[in-house]
Amino acid sequence: MVNDEDAGAHDVTTARPGGRADPLGLISGGEGLLTGTVVCAAAIAYSAGHVSSTARLCIAIFGTVLVYWLAHLHARTLAFSVTHGHHPLVSLRLAVQETWLLAGASILPILILLVADAAGATLRTAAWTALIATIGLLTAYSYLAGVRSGLGPWGRVASAAVGAGLGVLVALLKVALH
Repeated sequence: MVNDEDAGAHDVTTARPGGRADPLGLISGGEGLLTGTVVCAAAIAYSAGHVSSTARLCIAIFGTVLVYWLAHLHARTLAFSVTHGHHPLVSLRLAVQETWLLAGASILPILILLVADAAGATLRTAAWTALIATIGLLTAYSYLAGVRSGLGPWGRVASAAVGAGLGVLVALLKVALH
């Protein structure tokens, strides 16, 4: 029988610093959200010049993020089992709770890509729209992380600039590849 009480100290959904609940892991899972968005942007940057349709680009994005998430999920599951001695099923549950945002991060960029396509944009324009949106998302996520961590105004701006900088690096990769 799997003992869920063994996992209570590591359950990301129960509480976060300050004692407030984080039921979806949206605050404690910021690392996965940022990483997933960068992986998504990189998939857009690379794949957009190598696929023939928006549907294929969406599959490439989702597939890339999914494989990356599964690798991360496996690593976190092993880490919980080895480090904390949890049963593998408890470790898997904890790892899913901790990492799901990495996979979920692809939803918004894919939706933006599909909306641009539905609005009549070419594949190239839709890809650039989604890539620019990911830069905006990285900037916003980084700014909010600065707010939540108690940074002052300049620290928040610096945090947002780092997020934007990651997105710009991916855009530069796209330009270099195509």
